[in-house]
Amino acid sequence: MDGILLINKPIGWTSFEVVNKVRSIIKQSNLASGNKKRYPVGHSGTLDPLATGLLIVLIGSYTKRSLEFGKLDKTYEFTIKLGQTSTTGDEEGNKTTLSDFRPANAQIRQVLNGFKGQIEQIPPIFSAIKINGQPAYKLARKGQSVQLAPRTVHINSIKLVSYHYPLVEIEAYVSSGTYIRSLAEDIGTALKTGAYTVSLRRTSIGQFNVLSAANPQSLIVKDIVSQLKVLNLPEQIK
Repeated sequence: MDGILLINKPIGWTSFEVVNKVRSIIKQSNLASGNKKRYPVGHSGTLDPLATGLLIVLIGSYTKRSLEFGKLDKTYEFTIKLGQTSTTGDEEGNKTTLSDFRPANAQIRQVLNGFKGQIEQIPPIFSAIKINGQPAYKLARKGQSVQLAPRTVHINSIKLVSYHYPLVEIEAYVSSGTYIRSLAEDIGTALKTGAYTVSLRRTSIGQFNVLSAANPQSLIVKDIVSQLKVLNLPEQIK
């Protein structure tokens, strides 16, 4: 059994929990061949527990193709809160109030336009990037100093969806490797208000859209059979 399964990850679930759910369904069915205990299931790019949206689950030999899917551009819908910063870049962190300045819609659009194209960003310290073999977030939670190098990413498009102070809803189509929490913080800095991410949803990865994704809470074996996609890689993932 080989292919990909599009999953609409709910809030609170880790990507690992989604993979385990799919693996468990396969193991309990007659879909797996060979050693069911080691049947390969993985994913192509982590979503934080507080994030929702599209997760590509890789099944069988497709687990060896994770980098090919991981390099695809992605679309995110996210909401940021102006006036405060967060130690984690999201709702989980400790908040610091910086400003009560209320920028106009035109100011926000102008700032967003300034992020289009190639930019440099520093990944959040609460990320899975490895430092001497340890994920950065584990070191940060221990109170250790974390220094991450800036990386070059590309913002293909970014637009204002809605604005009701202090909440700004944004849609961005970005290159692989873009950290939305860092983008949100940089937008807050550019607006001179501070900002952090309140909600985050991934709606597309390359040609794949969350509208075609299954919900893991109610996932059953026939869903995997009916929705499993088999592609001639790499041509069909462009």
